[in-house]
Amino acid sequence: MKDIKLLLVDDQDLIRESLHIVLDMDPEIEVVGLAENGQVAIDLCREKQPNIVLMDIRMPVMDGVEATKRIKAEWPHIRVIIVTTFQEVDYVVEALGAGAEGYLLKAIHPKELASGIKWVHRGGTLIPQDIARLLVQQARSGAGGGSGANGAGAGDGAGSSGASASADAYGLSERELQVLHCIADGLNNKEIAEKLFLSEGTVKNYISNIYSKMDVRDRIQATRKAQDEGML
Repeated sequence: MKDIKLLLVDDQDLIRESLHIVLDMDPEIEVVGLAENGQVAIDLCREKQPNIVLMDIRMPVMDGVEATKRIKAEWPHIRVIIVTTFQEVDYVVEALGAGAEGYLLKAIHPKELASGIKWVHRGGTLIPQDIARLLVQQARSGAGGGSGANGAGAGDGAGSSGASASADAYGLSERELQVLHCIADGLNNKEIAEKLFLSEGTVKNYISNIYSKMDVRDRIQATRKAQDEGML
């Protein structure tokens, strides 16, 4: 019996059928339903109880973002991967904000797509490095641009003490805070290890501690929370 029960959601018949054929051949994946819009996806989630949904964003009747919100609200255990041709950061932010566990572009190779589905099924999140960097850049520019006239000088004296207070509130050590800054800069584990003269294993341990202390599950959530709390 196959472990992964997959629902494919896309308004294009050719894409749905192609993915169905390719992914259903995988020994771990069973395609349990095909939906042409978000409303049908919700109905099929209720009927078929998939554990993974591969969700397009741009669809008639109900788009993928709204469908993801509703699916996660009713069945939080169902994991959603957004698959789209649109690489604009706004779509990514909206999709992840809706609760999606992953984001991929339709140009991905089928084997990589299958691997991504399995990774998310095991509890991982799936955000390409280039998309993560764009999200970090947007978060930073948004934080800077949103300060306006009132925030022109706020980061000089009070900002550092505020960041320190927030870090203390979460119990982050100085080294963990350094790693958090590297995460916010979009560095991967290897790059963080090289910058801070640590082993990759040590970096992974620090990142696990950061996630646990900040109650987040991935780099994007950690960066967002750190931005919101004024820690960066």
